[in-house]
Amino acid sequence: MTVRIALDAMGGDHGIDTVLPAALQALKQHPELELILVGDETLLNSKVSPQSRLHIHHASQVVEMHEMPSKALRQKKDSSMRVAINLVKSGEAQACVSAGNTGALMATARFVLKTLPYIDRPAICTALPTMTGQIHVLDLGANVDSSAQHLLQFAVMGSVLTSAINNIDNPRIGLLNIGAEEIKGNEQVKQAAQLLSSKPINYTGFVEGDDIFKGTVDVVVCDGFAGNVALKASEGAAKMITHYFKQAFSANLLTKFAALVSMPVLKSLKHRIDPRRYNGASLLGLQGIVIKSHGGADALAFSYAIHEAILEVEKNVPERIRDQLDTILGQTQTEPTG
Repeated sequence: MTVRIALDAMGGDHGIDTVLPAALQALKQHPELELILVGDETLLNSKVSPQSRLHIHHASQVVEMHEMPSKALRQKKDSSMRVAINLVKSGEAQACVSAGNTGALMATARFVLKTLPYIDRPAICTALPTMTGQIHVLDLGANVDSSAQHLLQFAVMGSVLTSAINNIDNPRIGLLNIGAEEIKGNEQVKQAAQLLSSKPINYTGFVEGDDIFKGTVDVVVCDGFAGNVALKASEGAAKMITHYFKQAFSANLLTKFAALVSMPVLKSLKHRIDPRRYNGASLLGLQGIVIKSHGGADALAFSYAIHEAILEVEKNVPERIRDQLDTILGQTQTEPTG
């Protein structure tokens, strides 16, 4: 099966300097892969020659990282981001990967691709490492305020993605809350818990922030405000731990020797929690596959975002979500809720 993916070659903090080496590496690893580099044709041709599985598609504009989504949508219709998404819409590509402005990417993707039936708002979902493997968390910032119905939609989408990517038949779903007791939480979360309990999904109840990394469940559902705070806090904690490790092992000659002896363990630990290996957030709920890479991603991290896109194409994630939404929500939800 040939997988054809469009890459926003100009987006992110480093643009083509990150995207191109990641693309070449992905082509080596995946013989079934074809990539379309979208961006300034002159610049791209000066960096790489088109190949049988690497194509160049011109786009005359770039969405800057600081631009308002509304401006990008109205005034950047020939941006590398917009053109890459257009290629998914036209069927010339099966997925798009971009490290560009998150707000602009979500707004453009929603405008061009539209949402799936029964979905009011797309959600950002990514995998995070846990003690037992990995977990998918959503929403991570697309929707600051989410109704109980929205959280139900997120739960269905996250469950389908986790089932497809991690090969789990019936993923365990937890609802992020300030406590595991039924009496805790705001009305929105309590209503969402009632909705989730009434549907044929594997909802296990409330989970707290520390449960994310224990691997207590397979999917954690929350609104975008809480999810983004949890994500950024975990990234900050990982950087702090790395800082203290370096500081402790470089304190004196004895600790430097200890670091040398411990190197295999330290390398293994670093590999397991390396955030670059979890780069590539899915914009779930769209009628197409769009993957958001971290804006500051290096080539290794961007290659993992490409890998995520490949998996979602191969597993036909949007169609699976559509089918599950129809099964679970089709009988009860007849109109959008907001």
